[in-house]
Amino acid sequence: MATEMEAAQGADAAAHGGEAGGLVFHPMDQFIVKPLFGHGEVGLFTITNVTLWMLIAILGIVAMMVLGTSRRAVIPSRAQSVAELVYGFIYKMVEDVTGKEGLRYFPYIITLFLFIVFANFLGLIPMSFTVTSHFAVTVVLALAVFVGVTALGFIKNGKSFLSLFWVSSAPLALRPILAVIEVISYFVRPVSHSIRLAGNLMAGHAVIKVFAGFAALAVVSPLSIVAITAMYGLEVMVALIQAYVFTILTCVYLKDALHPHH
Repeated sequence: MATEMEAAQGADAAAHGGEAGGLVFHPMDQFIVKPLFGHGEVGLFTITNVTLWMLIAILGIVAMMVLGTSRRAVIPSRAQSVAELVYGFIYKMVEDVTGKEGLRYFPYIITLFLFIVFANFLGLIPMSFTVTSHFAVTVVLALAVFVGVTALGFIKNGKSFLSLFWVSSAPLALRPILAVIEVISYFVRPVSHSIRLAGNLMAGHAVIKVFAGFAALAVVSPLSIVAITAMYGLEVMVALIQAYVFTILTCVYLKDALHPHH
């Protein structure tokens, strides 16, 4: 009887993470939104860790794009070189995807790119918070793009914007079916736009936390450190690539609003 009770207690301890000296880590705790002051509930106007790191991202953008270029010179400083590189890269992207007509929306697009890329990279700092790993943030960004380009499409083109859903080059019998598919895919845009960004960042950060938890075991510690280093390098690439993907998809959606005809 005593043996059965001991076995049951051992199984219970293992099921709860082995709190008595076992390996315990919670990779999703890093995504918890917490009040910056006090320990109360998070409300609509509560200043949280998300608020703090969004503010830091904004200050970083201002430092690079405003202060970094305040002393423009023929031989640029490092900050000026980076600012000019980012400016030229996004400008060329907008021009190539949307055409000259889309350049009037360039300020919004480069602001969107800079906010995402700064938030992504700041999230790689130990003990920081990755605001773009939260759907509450990425959904708002994606909905702003979706609502904006949809409204622009109707303002610029009127009813002819609906031709975006009518594939005139397809056989007549297939056009109604394709129209339904196009409508569904259009309204799925903000979902995929937001989930792609948040999901990739959340998954990468969670994996790093898991490897960091295993680093506490002396047997696998060297392998864990190698894995963390490799994952961290991958996350640096993901941080930049996901900002690029979000931005270029915004340009594609803008192009559809400006030129909706198939």
